[in-house]
Amino acid sequence: MTTTEKPNIFEPKTYESLKARFQKIEANSQPLWGKMNAAQMFAHCTEVQEVCNGKALENTPFFLKLFKGFIKKSVLNDKPYPKGSPTHQQYVMSSQKDFDTEKQRFLDSLATFVSNTGSIEHTLFGKMSPQERSWGIYKHHIHHLEQFGV
Repeated sequence: MTTTEKPNIFEPKTYESLKARFQKIEANSQPLWGKMNAAQMFAHCTEVQEVCNGKALENTPFFLKLFKGFIKKSVLNDKPYPKGSPTHQQYVMSSQKDFDTEKQRFLDSLATFVSNTGSIEHTLFGKMSPQERSWGIYKHHIHHLEQFGV
């Protein structure tokens, strides 16, 4: 798959399709794998989304900073994330969350992402092009849609 063949979340059709799939997830939707419930998944995706919107990624362990190039390549390659992939501590959601609040936060954050088609400076990965941002966030979100069977 070439870069031009990858879905582009900045294209309205791709964005609307992704959003519609997330709208199918209900408070009582059960994951096919993993520990997060639907509200926690939305909170997790919002936090990932916010970092891709420019929010700081805090308390990154030193050893992860050493492997940031490898991690970035893993995030941006064509291979789907394996079930149970490790995640940055900032993205771990173990406390209970309000479903409606988290779902709306996610949709608002996604809309903010789509409205900024430029490059950003990612705390760990450095400068990310619009294509890298689009693919990275699309790939992440598809992983969680599949987690919830959507």
